[in-house]
Amino acid sequence: MPTKEVPACEDAEVVSPGEGAEVRGGDVGRPPSLLALPSYLVSHVSRIGHDVLIAAVAEADLRLPHFATLTALADFGSLPQHELADRLGLNRSHLVGYLDTVEGRGFVQRTRDPADRRRQLVELTREGEKVQRRLFEVALRSQDEFLACLTPEERTVLSALLHRVLVAGEQSRPN
Repeated sequence: MPTKEVPACEDAEVVSPGEGAEVRGGDVGRPPSLLALPSYLVSHVSRIGHDVLIAAVAEADLRLPHFATLTALADFGSLPQHELADRLGLNRSHLVGYLDTVEGRGFVQRTRDPADRRRQLVELTREGEKVQRRLFEVALRSQDEFLACLTPEERTVLSALLHRVLVAGEQSRPN
């Protein structure tokens, strides 16, 4: 993945959000009142980050759900297929298609669970482990480029805050 020149971060501040809002520094093209909404900012940053990850995994001719599947199996080891879908927040029938692709490429293998023959267990193959490690390194480098305008400490704080909001949001969300 070619390294791109990363523009310097500009400090931006929304002054008096709401009617008559203004932005000091940074993004002056978007409505200042919207820039005062963290959920608006997170959704736009998420889209950019999503695009960065898509480009990172595209080198292996895979899509983001394939990468997520390989990474979940690298983190958790062999999992029942339904549990893998649940942990990734994926529709179970969509996961079947993703697994068909990565299994066809020799990255995972599905076997019947000896304890419950109705369940399929999914595990990484050696080739899948290699591909996942390589793609994860590419993804980390792409994240470094994407977040280059933040110090390592700011990245750590950002990740911790986003994780806290994610956990709280998932716990308060209706089933």
